[in-house]
Amino acid sequence: MYSEKLNESLDLIDLHPLGIENFIASYVLTGRRTAIVETGPTCTIKNLLIGLKEIGVKTEEVDYVAVSHIHIDHAGGVGTLLRHLPNAKLVVHTRGAPHLINPEKLWKQTKQVLRDLAEMYGEIERVPKERVVAAADGMVIDLGNSVELKVLEMPGHASHELSFYEETSRGIFPGDAAGVYLNRLDAIIPTTPPPFNLEMTLASLERLIAMKPRWLYYSHFGPADEAIKKLETYVSQLKLWAEVILEGTREKEDLATIYTRILEKDPATRMAAGFIEKHLILRRGVIMQNIQGFVEYFRENPSGRS
Repeated sequence: MYSEKLNESLDLIDLHPLGIENFIASYVLTGRRTAIVETGPTCTIKNLLIGLKEIGVKTEEVDYVAVSHIHIDHAGGVGTLLRHLPNAKLVVHTRGAPHLINPEKLWKQTKQVLRDLAEMYGEIERVPKERVVAAADGMVIDLGNSVELKVLEMPGHASHELSFYEETSRGIFPGDAAGVYLNRLDAIIPTTPPPFNLEMTLASLERLIAMKPRWLYYSHFGPADEAIKKLETYVSQLKLWAEVILEGTREKEDLATIYTRILEKDPATRMAAGFIEKHLILRRGVIMQNIQGFVEYFRENPSGRS
């Protein structure tokens, strides 16, 4: 089974990328119409289609596919998926849309960053322009039966980052705006690869907190209650990382030394370190990429502000 019912109108599908459980989720939200939030990479589309069948959603019944941003682990499979969903439109940030309509540059950059992992995830297939809905802040996707998705622009992790708010459950699909939730450990770790903007990220998180959500539906991974507490915890964690990394850059420390000091000061990252080292994907330099995101941010913003 790939699917799990979360409430009357919401199901989770565990996409099992490269056979890994509890790492990338798609969510299926249903009123009179149906929307899928996040697709995962191309290699997971088969599992997503199996999950739809498990929950009784026919491919022709899907009206929208919404992606938080265009990174391959969130939206790399959308072009492939849409070939199976004859009536669905893609909802994506206006800045991200051109890169999914013509993904050659995105695919080339993805391979440069992820190397063989990009090939394992699968090539990004183009999305027909006429099937794209360019989303902006405040846009509402009405699914009927009082089920709606409200689009929220949440820049920081990426300039084209979106989150989606579902009022009935007071739930937010944050994409990567709220970090990576390791549900088996009940721990959050940052997701801050270059190009990363700390000031924008913190502002986005404060906006999410002000909405007073009850649930966070993490793409990585799964539903989590006590949403405000988790968002506030993530804010504190980012500020701690910023303090350690800013000091490290001023002292010209290398990434490994900075990471050692993060482990000393951040109990969540320290608790997750062993899990990360054994994880097929997370162990592939993800933490160092996140530290590098801060380093490059501080290189452009020595004071820590844009």
